[in-house]
Amino acid sequence: MSFVLGRDAALADGPVCRLGSYRALDGSDGAAVHLDLDSPHAVLLVGKRGYGKSYTMGVIAEGLARSRGVAPVIVDPMGAFDTLSRPATGDAVPARVIDEPAVAPDSLDPRSWCALLGLSPESGAGGLLWQAAQVESTIDGMRTHLESADAASAATRAAENHLRLAESWGVFDADGLAATDLATAEATVVDVSGLADAPMNAVCRGIAETLYRARIRRSIDRLPWLLLDEAHTFFDGVAEPALEMILTRGRAPGVSLVAATQRPSAVPEVGISQSDILVSHRLTARSDLAALESAQPTYMNGSLADADRLPESPGDVVVIDDATETVHAARVRDRDTPHGGDSPNASDSAPGGG
Repeated sequence: MSFVLGRDAALADGPVCRLGSYRALDGSDGAAVHLDLDSPHAVLLVGKRGYGKSYTMGVIAEGLARSRGVAPVIVDPMGAFDTLSRPATGDAVPARVIDEPAVAPDSLDPRSWCALLGLSPESGAGGLLWQAAQVESTIDGMRTHLESADAASAATRAAENHLRLAESWGVFDADGLAATDLATAEATVVDVSGLADAPMNAVCRGIAETLYRARIRRSIDRLPWLLLDEAHTFFDGVAEPALEMILTRGRAPGVSLVAATQRPSAVPEVGISQSDILVSHRLTARSDLAALESAQPTYMNGSLADADRLPESPGDVVVIDDATETVHAARVRDRDTPHGGDSPNASDSAPGGG
């Protein structure tokens, strides 16, 4: 016997990945628990540091990489998911790592360009940048537009300086990542760990917009799954509008989002309320528990913060499945590829090291 999260249908009715097993009251493992991969979903993974939320995302990524008809894309701000491409136990996990990602400049709309560079659209420099982003699709084109603008020289110089800053990040290229580059039969790990928050958000925004537009236009066949670790970093930046679009409108074109965070209180309300599957590892901060309880479904008896419900050990989770209106106590399975998210220990250093 097994259960499929995210659908009220049998195990054989579509692709799934094995998430783990039921957690019995005595702590033993019960029947298998799977996650539906056949339909689009919004999945929120939460938990305090060290209790396994990134590990769980890796388990889901492995299942997606092995599944048919989907295209998993992991935006990796910590450099923890390159291990997906290493040899796996059991069936191979097809994965590749992009460690110098770039997106097309026109994947950001004019408002996002202003927000990215900290310019008000009502300011002289911000207004010029808005106009340039509205009519040009490359950094060079935007620069030429600014140079030819009939505007005060101070505003033009300010806009040019800000655009030069964005160019220095090295994440914008007219030939940047296209939907066809991402919607492949293998998992794509986009390593943004070497970037500051602003360019990291620009890459995430570009990827999210590209995948969503491609499915709207039906230019890719596979259903994209966008996986974000440390998701609060992106919900708090220029990537947020694109993520909200996927959360609220992604089901129709078939775009899924998996967001992992140790700070659910920093995720906007829509990021919690629009998630149809919530996987909670241990949480102890009152603000984080309150954020989840504010969107707690009426069919859930008691509270997520109840002592007998809150997970205590790494890998143990409580799952709220809105598709079937059920709540489950489960334990996440072992990964088949190495986990790259562990923190280093001083005791691991060579004896006598300086």
